[in-house]
Amino acid sequence: MDGRKRSAINPGDSVDIVLKKDQRSGNLTKGVVRDILTNSSEHPHGIKVRLEDGQVGRVKSVHKD
Repeated sequence: MDGRKRSAINPGDSVDIVLKKDQRSGNLTKGVVRDILTNSSEHPHGIKVRLEDGQVGRVKSVHKD
């Protein structure tokens, strides 16, 4: 699933994010959402989230089981 719509992301979801330091390279980091930081319903670069390990980045894909 796409990470640009806030409604598609919930705490506890498994996601791939791009960290600020990895924006140029596009390296993805896998993790589980703890907090959703973007207030708007959509964002063109992905909804910003905090993972359970504390890392913050923009969601590129959501893995629903």
